[in-house]
Amino acid sequence: MLVASAFDPVDIPASIDHVPDCINLSILNDGPRPRLISVKHDREDFLRELLHLEGRCGVTICTTCKDHPALYRCHDCFGLDMFCKDYLGLVIQLGHQPGSACYLPKPPHSDDFLIINNNGIHSVMLHFCGCETANTHIQQLLWHRLFPASTDRPCTAAMFSMLEEYHLLSLESKVSSYHYYAALARRNNNTGLTPSKDRYEQFMQIIQEWHHLKMLKRVGRGHDPAGVDNTKEGECAVLCPACPHPGKNLPDDWDKVPTDKEWLYALFIAIDANFRLKRRLSSKDSVDPSLSRGWSYFVEELSYKLYLSEHSNTHQEKSACSSHDAINGADTKTSVGLAATGMGSVCCARHEIKLAGGVGDLQKGERYVNMDYLFFSALRGTAVKCVNVSYDIVCQWERHLWERMLTLPFTLHFPFMERKVMTFIPKFHLPAHVAECQWKYSFNYIRGAARTDSEAPERGWSTLNAAASSMKEMGPGYRCDVLDDLMGDSNWKKRIGLGETILRKIIEAIPERNEHKEDLYEFEKSLSARYAKELAKWKTEVEAWEHDRSRPNPFEVKSASFTQASIWLQLANDEAKRAMESNVLPIDLEISPSILISMSIDFEDQQRRLHADSGKLGLHATDQQKARMQERTNALMRHIEAWANVQVLYIPGVASIRARTLICGFLLHFNARFCATRGLRKSNGNSCFGQAHDALNELRQVLRSRSYMLCFKDRFLRGQGANTQARNCLKSVDTKIDRSAGEVGWMNSLRPLENEDIRAMTEGTNDRPTEGRRRLLWIWLVNWWSDRQSWGLTNDLVVNEGLKAYALRQAVLRVELGKYFTRTWCNTDKYRMFQPNHVHFASSA
Repeated sequence: MLVASAFDPVDIPASIDHVPDCINLSILNDGPRPRLISVKHDREDFLRELLHLEGRCGVTICTTCKDHPALYRCHDCFGLDMFCKDYLGLVIQLGHQPGSACYLPKPPHSDDFLIINNNGIHSVMLHFCGCETANTHIQQLLWHRLFPASTDRPCTAAMFSMLEEYHLLSLESKVSSYHYYAALARRNNNTGLTPSKDRYEQFMQIIQEWHHLKMLKRVGRGHDPAGVDNTKEGECAVLCPACPHPGKNLPDDWDKVPTDKEWLYALFIAIDANFRLKRRLSSKDSVDPSLSRGWSYFVEELSYKLYLSEHSNTHQEKSACSSHDAINGADTKTSVGLAATGMGSVCCARHEIKLAGGVGDLQKGERYVNMDYLFFSALRGTAVKCVNVSYDIVCQWERHLWERMLTLPFTLHFPFMERKVMTFIPKFHLPAHVAECQWKYSFNYIRGAARTDSEAPERGWSTLNAAASSMKEMGPGYRCDVLDDLMGDSNWKKRIGLGETILRKIIEAIPERNEHKEDLYEFEKSLSARYAKELAKWKTEVEAWEHDRSRPNPFEVKSASFTQASIWLQLANDEAKRAMESNVLPIDLEISPSILISMSIDFEDQQRRLHADSGKLGLHATDQQKARMQERTNALMRHIEAWANVQVLYIPGVASIRARTLICGFLLHFNARFCATRGLRKSNGNSCFGQAHDALNELRQVLRSRSYMLCFKDRFLRGQGANTQARNCLKSVDTKIDRSAGEVGWMNSLRPLENEDIRAMTEGTNDRPTEGRRRLLWIWLVNWWSDRQSWGLTNDLVVNEGLKAYALRQAVLRVELGKYFTRTWCNTDKYRMFQPNHVHFASSA
């Protein structure tokens, strides 16, 4: 027993035989880590062996002829075998079994045939088979897993293994084709003194064609009897299996569910733009066309650019909400030297999967003409009845949306009158909007929205941004195909990871749902005793609004609007009314009581500003800074002196007090008990009341802005320059907060403002950073690939065998995924917490 203190004994187990394997107890040792000891003792041996391999390792005679001296070693072979000069050289004979010769060999067009492999770029001797039954040169290369750079007299080819390796590296590490090819060239000679022939252009062409063919193969286009040219737009995209797809993962009667259950089969999509994925004016479509032609995620470029050219002069109205740069700067965003200033996309808002035909280039900022086309292109063919759309500027974008839709090609028209379309603002962007948008476009108030935050596009951009620098100089077609490939890989990884992702969210969502149900029950129980009628009315209003969003929104904050300007207007009207009813001359013809009070409030505000600015000078202020501060002080003192002369006329009692104090102390002495008339006291109170509400409204807006800026800084800004600018901007915001906070507080209407009160609505709470998600039905059909075994069959039995084998392999893969997800989700009921008997839990999410 080890005693931690005099009162708290701690038991130490006598055995550690049952410690899990994942726990490494060696980290408790005080000595060096075992790997460091191994390297320290053995590095001499390792270094000696590496140098030993530079020699002949004791092999002096050619291991093949057993006669001549051994001078050469193959680095790709195992062992220490060495060969003589007679056995040097490699002749690759195509069309025959390895080791056999062809009686009619045909050399390539160039005797110097180059093969690009993952161990370097090699110049080899290669012969095609010239026999009567020989296949074409292209077939002979492909059958030996060599991908030719051209179909007309090929002189360069790439190994399949190298193409597979680069493909995965480009997807995982975003390595560019230029750097990968440069690394291969250094494998031949790391000094650059004897460089190999440059085949970089052919290498890029092979890469583009390889990625394109792999995409067609994986979506089953080789099994279509109509051929590849029959591919439809968006048909090669990886779909989201957790989103509703009629005919694939929905029950037969999904469209007959009652209105209150429509949210079960609602489609959540999110729209966003990314301005890091730029492209320079380096080529054009006629020189570098895309191989996909809109078959995957990018829209069909010809139709898209034709529509944009016809509507290039369309005026885009300015934002009536916050000053959204996406709207107000769309027409002014610099595009000099750029073919694309960024990229817009439409994706699944819940599972972060890009939608087919929902991606396109932005030529000049985030203009409606671009985003409308991408949005309706992504919705083309959608049969679901309820569509929830989120966009960070949706409050402005949705205005006149359906009128703008009529200008699009007829194939992109969406039957919005027959569907239910609701619009939202993503939760991260919502605090930057005006108060009206806070309750109008919030996910928190919509039935069936669960804990959707709709920030999926922002998270998805991180995958593509890593390749942004290498895509700036690409041509339009090559860049489009590369992005399609990256987005397809991202969709695939998210698709196969849905089992663990959804399970993790189920484990979190079910207990939290039960807790919220219990909290709601207790809250309604406490209210029903005294406010039964109001509670019933509230429920009725909420249910009516959930059924029809055109009804009054019960979540809208309804409060009287008091501003300093409105109260001054009211005081001026009251003075005018009294002047019409009374024959008594005013005390001062130029300064009325309301003007006197408004001037005093302005002076108080100037005093606070002056005090705050003087405190920022510090100990080492310059003479120029001190002079400017003194000039402001002198000007304010002169104004207060002039105002004080008039103040004595309206408040005679203040003269005796002023005689006992110094005017330089900036004491205005405007207290209600000194006012000569009741009307003056009331006017002073009303003005201060309006001043407090003005300051409170400003404080709320600035706090929302600071919350948004802090989140934006943490998530997107990198580097010293960007963070320094952000800190300077935040300092100015904090100054506004301090100034507004010093003005709030008025008797019983507004409580005294404490330091802990000055925070945004989302700060200082117990909100968890992760989200809850409702349980989604996923009944994805896995028979699709099994049915393709008999598709696209030809008269060639060998080709048919390949078609069947690939289809069966894909079918088995999807069956195994389905079984894995079934095993993963089979015991989700155990995550349900204890439910009290008096709480009824519905089946909704």
